[in-house]
Amino acid sequence: MTTGDSQPDTFPKLLLHHAEQRGERPAIREKSRGIWRTVSWRELADEAAAIAVAASARGLQRGAHVALLGDNRPRLYVAMCAAQCLGAVAVPLYQDATADEIAISIQSAKITHVFAENQEQVDKLLAILPLCPSVRCIVYDKDRGMRHYKQPQLVSYDALLQEGRELAAQKRDFLQGEIARGKGADPAFLFFTSGTTGPAKAVVLTYAAMIDRARLAVAMGELNDADVAMAYLPPGWIGQNLFGYVQPMMVGYCICCPESSDTMLADMREMGPTYLLTTPRVLEALLKQVSLRMEETGGVKQHLYRNCMAVAQRVNERRLAGKAVSVADRLMSFASDVLICGPLRDMLGMSRVRVAYTAGDAIDPDLLMFFRALGINLKQLYGSTETGFFVAMQRDGAIKPDTVGAPLEGVDLKVTPQREILVRSPGLFREYHGDPATTAQAKNAEGWFHTGDAGAIDQDGHLRIIDRMAYLGALKDGSPFAPRMIENKLKFLPYVREAVVFGNGREMVCALIDIEIAATGRWADRQGVSYTGHAELAAHEEVYALIADCIARVNAQLASDPSLASSQIRRFVILGKELSADDGSLTRTGKLRRHVIAEQYSALVDAMYGGHADVRFGAEPDEMKIRDAKVTSPAQTRKAA
Repeated sequence: MTTGDSQPDTFPKLLLHHAEQRGERPAIREKSRGIWRTVSWRELADEAAAIAVAASARGLQRGAHVALLGDNRPRLYVAMCAAQCLGAVAVPLYQDATADEIAISIQSAKITHVFAENQEQVDKLLAILPLCPSVRCIVYDKDRGMRHYKQPQLVSYDALLQEGRELAAQKRDFLQGEIARGKGADPAFLFFTSGTTGPAKAVVLTYAAMIDRARLAVAMGELNDADVAMAYLPPGWIGQNLFGYVQPMMVGYCICCPESSDTMLADMREMGPTYLLTTPRVLEALLKQVSLRMEETGGVKQHLYRNCMAVAQRVNERRLAGKAVSVADRLMSFASDVLICGPLRDMLGMSRVRVAYTAGDAIDPDLLMFFRALGINLKQLYGSTETGFFVAMQRDGAIKPDTVGAPLEGVDLKVTPQREILVRSPGLFREYHGDPATTAQAKNAEGWFHTGDAGAIDQDGHLRIIDRMAYLGALKDGSPFAPRMIENKLKFLPYVREAVVFGNGREMVCALIDIEIAATGRWADRQGVSYTGHAELAAHEEVYALIADCIARVNAQLASDPSLASSQIRRFVILGKELSADDGSLTRTGKLRRHVIAEQYSALVDAMYGGHADVRFGAEPDEMKIRDAKVTSPAQTRKAA
C-alpha cells in the first residue's frame, strides 16, 4: 500500500503516509496481562488493509455506517481505519451503553457492520438484533466465552483477518482505488451527542473539518512524532477520537491503551504521556485521591503538603498575572517542587506531560489552578461535537482561569443579546444524520451554529462559559441563577461526588448532594461512625454535619461576589445512592441530565422547598433527611477581607 499524495485529505491516506515515512515507529501500544505490546505504523496499515478487503467481501460498502463497540483497543482502531479505507463512516459508541441505547444508535445510523470487543458487547448486540435488521455482520475480538455462539452474523476478528490476508494480493488494486476515491468532503465520522438536554443527535463530520481543526491544534501544541498520548476516555466521545486517532494520524505520535480503568494510574506512570486530554470529572477524581492521601498521612507530612501547595499556588498566580516573583518565593517554589509537587506529578503519571487540556465540561477555576500549581501545563479547551471540538483554547502566557481562552484561527464567535454563543468555523459538522429540520434550526444559512451555551467575551477577546442556555434562569427576586458554577465549587471538595442545585423561579437555592463514598467512608472510619452501605452512611447526622460544613465554605465564596450572593445554598439533602448513567441521571460522559434528575427526585425537591425536615422517598420508602445550610452575609465577607 503506497500513496503519492503530497497532502493527504483523508485518514486512510494519512495512514499510508506514516507507513511509508515511519513504518517501524510505534503507532499504538496496548497493555494486556501486564505486558505492553506495540503495533507499528506499517503493521497498522497492513492489518487495516486486510480487514478492509475482508469486510468488503462481507458486504461493507462506501457510505455505509460501521459501529465500534468496546474499550480503546488497537483492533478497534484498526477496524476504524479499515472502514474508512472503503469509504464507510465510523460510528464509535460508548462501551458502557445499555443494549437499548445501542439499539437507538444502530437504528438511527442504519449500521450494517459492528466491531465489538468481547462477549459482553456481543450479548448486547444479539439481544437487540431483531430490532436492528440493518446489521449484517458482527465482528468480535476476544473469543473468551464465544465458543458456542453460532449466529450467522458473527465472525471472529482473527478469522476476518485471515480472510483478508488471503485476499490481499488479488484485492490490492481494488483497495488502493477505494482509498484514492476518498475526498476531504466525504463524511468520516458519525458521533452521537451526550444528550444532556434531550435525545442524543447523530452528528456527521467530514475529513476536511476534522483535519483542519486537528492540524491547527497540532501546531499550537507543537506536537511531533515523539509525543505519547493516552487512550483512556470514553471511545464514543469526539475528544477521545481526536486525541487518540485524528491527531496521531496528523503527526505520527504513539497512543497507549491502558489495561483497564483499575490499572490506569499505574499504566500511565509506565507510559509517561507527554500530551494529555482529560476532563473535569477525571481531574476531580485525581484531586480527591491526592487530598485523601495527604489527609491520611497527617502530622508533619500534611503540614508540609499544605505549605508547599500554598507557595506553589501563590507563585503560579503571580506568574499568570505577569507579576514579579521574589527570590525567596522562587527558592521556596523550587523546594516545594522537589519535596511535594514533583512526587505528586509522578504519582499521577504526569511527570513527562508537556501540555494537557481539559475539555468536555466547564472546570472550576480552583481545580484548574491546583493542577497548574502542581507544575502541569493544564489549559482549558472549548468546543462541542458539532464544532469539531476545537473552538477556543487557552494559550501559554495568556491563562485566565475563568475563561476558556481566545478563539482559534478560522473561528468566528459572537454572543447574542440572550447570551448564547454562536460559532462559525471550518470544523463545523455537515449535518445531523437523517434530520434536516434540526440541522436547519442549529445552523443558519450564514453558517452560524447555535451552541446552546451561554457565555461572554471579555475585553481581551477571551471567551467565558456561563452555563447551558437551557439551565440559565433567575431566582424569584430576579437574581441571576446559573447552577453549573455552584455545582463545580461543591465538587471541588473531597466529600462531594456530584451536586445538583435548583433555584430557577424559586425563592432560594437548594441542593441534592451525592457523596464521594470512598472519601466520606474513610472520614467516617476515622470518626468511629459505623455503617453497612452507602444509604446508611449518607443518613448519618455526622455526615450531614460534614457536608453542611462543605456547603458553608462554598456559600462563603459565593457571598464574596455580589452577583452570586443570592445563589447561596439554603437547604440540602444527601442522596442514598450514586447518580449514574445507568439510571439516566448522567450521560455516558458523566454530565448531569437535569431534566431526568428533576423528575426522578421531584419529591425530594418539593420537600426541600416545602420546609420539611424529612420525607419518605424511594421504591421502598426510606426516610430522607433535609437540613438547612449556613449562609454568609456579604457584610461578613467584607469584614473578613
